[in-house]
Amino acid sequence: MYIAMSQFEVANGMAADVKEAFVNRPHLVDHEKGFLGMKVFTPQENENEFWVMTTWTDEISYREWYKEHMKASHEGIPKGLKLVPGSLKVRFFDLVSD
Repeated sequence: MYIAMSQFEVANGMAADVKEAFVNRPHLVDHEKGFLGMKVFTPQENENEFWVMTTWTDEISYREWYKEHMKASHEGIPKGLKLVPGSLKVRFFDLVSD
């Protein structure tokens, strides 16, 4: 299993809009080759911070999706959204045990 984990923090009071966008997302990625699932988290101590975890069967499937479809999948981002500078981080993981 391959995991892509994104982290970011909303800077301009639009956290509720971001949450709504995730809840009502169009599910474009759901039927992509190798896609297993997506979970979105916010830490209890900071509702403006988001962690987005997508799971894939393998890195190649993720890379193909990213290259071909990532832009379309992000069209639902609320207009006017601003992030805390430097808060966007993307990390990649291999599953060791579950």
